[in-house]
This record gives sequence, C-alpha cells and structure tokens, in this order.
Amino acid sequence: MSLTPNRSHFFAHLARMKLINRWPLMRNINTENVQEHSLQVAMVAHALAMIKNKHFQGQLDPFKIATIALFHDVSEVLTGDLPTPVKYFNPAIKDEYKKIEKIAEQKLIDMAPVEFKEDYADLIDHNRHSKDEAFIIKAADVICAYLKTLEELSAGNREFEIAKKRLDKILKDYRSDEVNYFLDAFVPSFSLSLDEISQEES
Repeated sequence: MSLTPNRSHFFAHLARMKLINRWPLMRNINTENVQEHSLQVAMVAHALAMIKNKHFQGQLDPFKIATIALFHDVSEVLTGDLPTPVKYFNPAIKDEYKKIEKIAEQKLIDMAPVEFKEDYADLIDHNRHSKDEAFIIKAADVICAYLKTLEELSAGNREFEIAKKRLDKILKDYRSDEVNYFLDAFVPSFSLSLDEISQEES
C-alpha cells in the first residue's frame, strides 16, 4: 500500500542554513555559514564523546551527540545568527534571545510530520538533552569558533585576535579532560599550511 504523506516545509527551512553567514559583524577572509559550522561541530562533538569514553570513564553515545550537534543551530533559519557581542551584551538581551530561540525551535518541530515530531524534538529542543550531552556540544561549538579564529589569523586577519583570546579563556576555564585532549592532539595543525599537514609524520 502506498503512503502519501502530508506536505512539510521542515527540510526546506533547514536547507536555508547554508544562507546564514556566521561572524556577520567581522571582516572574514573566508566566510562560514551555519550549515558548514554545524557539520564541523558534529564531527568535533563526536570526537569529544569518544575521547571521554575511551580515556576518561565516559558513557556517552557519540552517534547521538553528533546527530544532536547537526541540529544545534537550526533555530537560526528563523532567527538569524545574532553576533555574540550583541547576544551577550547584557543579561536582559541574553534572556530575551533565549526565549526567541525556544519559540523558533518549537516552530521548526511543529513543521515536522506528526509521526516524527517527537524524534525531531529530541534533537532540536535543548531542554531534552542531558547535562553531559549539552556540555560536549557546547564545548565542540566553542572549539569550532576557536578554530575559525586560528584560520583567520593564519591568513593574516587580525580582526579575530580578541575573539581568539576570549575563546581560549573559555576553553581553559572548562577544565575538561576531553577538551584539553582534543586541543593538544588536533588543534596545532590548524595553524599549519597544506604542505605542512600533508607531510608524512616522522
């Protein structure tokens, strides 16, 4: 028996993630959109979860965390990307933006076909994520922003100097074993050229 589903605008909205540029108030040598960023966050979050499990007695599901991370910024297809200096200018703006973000998340969830709403709510609704899942994804988000600053600075763009210092402090303040492991193992390569990272390791 063939099934004719009801029409949904859910994925048409998600596809617009690629139209939303990050770092909108800063001069970028290489622009980065929300879709690209979300893929990188998913990869890093997956790695952080594996690092925690293999080296620091974690019991996380790396695949679930990676999937949640893919959806962590989807509300921005409705809200846009509010720059960090604006979003965190004062507690009132931060609180109001969180409310707007929550409304946008629910609007997207409501777009999903009824039989899939709970499944997508588990991914999109931040309140459904455990404390450990939320931390890993947030840490991955910050790491990816930090990597962006390294790439821009390596290309000679001093616009990102203060952002790098701010993010470096956030990552240090986490005092997280899995974050420190990732920073030590993978991050130094981001300041190297293609020729340098292509050389055989001795």
